[in-house]
Amino acid sequence: MRKQFIYFLLVPLFFILQQSLFSQTYQFLGQASGWMSYATKNIHFGVRYIPEFSITQPLQDDIIGDVNIALNTFSTSLFSEHRTPLYTGRVKPYRVLGRLSSDKFEARLGLQKINFGSATLLRPLMWFDAIDPRDPLQLTDGVYAFLARSYFSDNSNLWLWGLFGNNELKGMDIVPSQKNSFEFGGRFQTPLWNGEIAATYHHRTADMNRILSSPKVSDEDRYALDGKWDIDIGVWFEAVLVHRSTSVTSLQFQRLWTVGADYTFSVGNGLNVLTEYFRSENSSSILGSANGSGFSALSVNYPLSIVDRVSGMVYRDWASLQWYRLVSLQRTYDNWIMYLLGYWNPSTNQRIQHPTGEAGRITYSGTGMQLMIVFNH
Repeated sequence: MRKQFIYFLLVPLFFILQQSLFSQTYQFLGQASGWMSYATKNIHFGVRYIPEFSITQPLQDDIIGDVNIALNTFSTSLFSEHRTPLYTGRVKPYRVLGRLSSDKFEARLGLQKINFGSATLLRPLMWFDAIDPRDPLQLTDGVYAFLARSYFSDNSNLWLWGLFGNNELKGMDIVPSQKNSFEFGGRFQTPLWNGEIAATYHHRTADMNRILSSPKVSDEDRYALDGKWDIDIGVWFEAVLVHRSTSVTSLQFQRLWTVGADYTFSVGNGLNVLTEYFRSENSSSILGSANGSGFSALSVNYPLSIVDRVSGMVYRDWASLQWYRLVSLQRTYDNWIMYLLGYWNPSTNQRIQHPTGEAGRITYSGTGMQLMIVFNH
């Protein structure tokens, strides 16, 4: 099914190529990265290259058509004190996307990144991506989807999407979607006071057979509300209600919410401090009593100079009473970026590392350091 989906993406490409060749714009970009990390008697080496090719074609009535293709190629080596070396490597599609756009609308079809919401570190609305805030590259697998967005004169916007053939875990999924099932949803975002507010909905069929001994599926509906405002300090929230129509458990409702704030202090070059609190609860009714757990997060960011920046993140798991810590130094030279990271985290129960984590990426478990060099062209 996925091959057929990708083949269907060639239709916009052929449509573009049949136009005048002299008006097309071709672009080839890429990101190369290499890293070495040491954590709890493990040494991890890795290299990654993400080439990206795009064609852009102006069409009639101020409509622009473009096709974007990117690959994720990587190789890693893991050396452990008590194990044989482990080598992995892979080449896979990263983005395969056809798009039509203008000032008032955008329509995209293909393997793409879809993300939205107001939160930064702890995101209940992480439905389709798996971006780890600690990852310098901000990598995430895409989803096979059609996405349409319409923009209005009052700065409101409407999103509509449909997903097909996404059989693996994605975003905040606990179980994957049923194989080759269709998912759909939408989002409406509008200005409110000096900020914005949005309502979001998504429906899918979850494959409970992945975690149960007997075949079962569950219809799942997600409802969300989020907003963000600037009242001298930045404040925001995300709230999600998930309803699963399954008889496997009486806890058919899940409530997830985050509140956050940030402020830049006039200290030196400007010290930005950001904090969020996240809570997840399971209940038999929408407003009923619930079993839940909470997370707190704090991020600080300070530019030492034009080329140097230092940042740090601290997470607190209030259920297990565990801490997660990371400090990063960043230096930028034109197309080159260098990162030196240190982290001190639990070696197991890595709860803030989502199971959909990108293959070949550091999980930041245990205590360790990482050196990464990135070249963008």
